[in-house]
Amino acid sequence: MKKSLLALTALGVMMASGFAAAADRNGEAVFKAVCTTCHTAGLMNAPKFGDKAAWAPRIAQGKPTLYSHALAGIRMMPAKGTCANCTEGEIKAAVDYMVSKAK
Repeated sequence: MKKSLLALTALGVMMASGFAAAADRNGEAVFKAVCTTCHTAGLMNAPKFGDKAAWAPRIAQGKPTLYSHALAGIRMMPAKGTCANCTEGEIKAAVDYMVSKAK
């Protein structure tokens, strides 16, 4: 019984560690894993990564609007850029990363 409880506790800790690691992806990592497909090539009129002119009017709308668009989707961009397992924080971090490279 004691070994079973210890094994279950260890399993719980390992699972929690895995979830924490996934939740801790930074903006660059999320961009490279999810956003780069459209935002590097400008697919479906996505503003290209680092293109200051394309990003300027979006940045002018403010980060709350950018976050909302990234999370809920806008025009041809699907919600969370199709990253169903991304957290809200990860999506916001990816937006922050893209904005930082367009200033």
